[in-house]
Amino acid sequence: MPEVMFQGPDGRLEARYHHAKMPNAPLALVLHPHPLHGGNMNNRVTYTLYQVFQRLGFSVMRFNSRGVGKSQGRYSGGEGELADAAEALDWLQRINPNSKTVWVAGYQYGAFIGMQMLMRRPEVCGFISVTPPANHFDFTFLAPCPQSGLIVTGARDEIVPEPAVAKLVAKLNTQKGIKIDYRVFEDCDHFFVEHCDRLADAAEDHLLTALGRDERMKLAAD
Repeated sequence: MPEVMFQGPDGRLEARYHHAKMPNAPLALVLHPHPLHGGNMNNRVTYTLYQVFQRLGFSVMRFNSRGVGKSQGRYSGGEGELADAAEALDWLQRINPNSKTVWVAGYQYGAFIGMQMLMRRPEVCGFISVTPPANHFDFTFLAPCPQSGLIVTGARDEIVPEPAVAKLVAKLNTQKGIKIDYRVFEDCDHFFVEHCDRLADAAEDHLLTALGRDERMKLAAD
């Protein structure tokens, strides 16, 4: 899990990167919660998602957006953080130029940024969003949503109430060709304390189903 630094739009950005053994392995980018509320790449949910992709044979990165940890720059209200994520994906693709499969995952604010990436990067073929903050941000940009994916939330979430997430899921599921795998953890709050193992199981189950038989066999051989 080597530390890497790469040039972002507003200075150098701090990251952790795992390079898969399998040639041309699928890629994954994992995005952390809101930087003004303590969000960083070492958050338990962010790290859990990172571990799932690593375990399944992906080349995967998590990074600190501008102004977090050792990353340079200052929080910009969303536009800059989206640019940071785009540059992180560019870095992943430069290191892995022949990889064809790209996933984006994010928790809370990271889910908001990640789902915006879907609209800007056509190579992204799937997503995992944990408690997307549908009550705080406008997700109407997902019209149409270009990809299916997994959305997970907690029934006891007081910061992003489950009905707000369910409403977003319902809207996405009305779109042609889109199927959202929606999972609600009944006894879980916003922070997934003592529920990260369940989250890992859900993410792994979704990924193994979405990747298909041929890709699963390649990953299993890694």
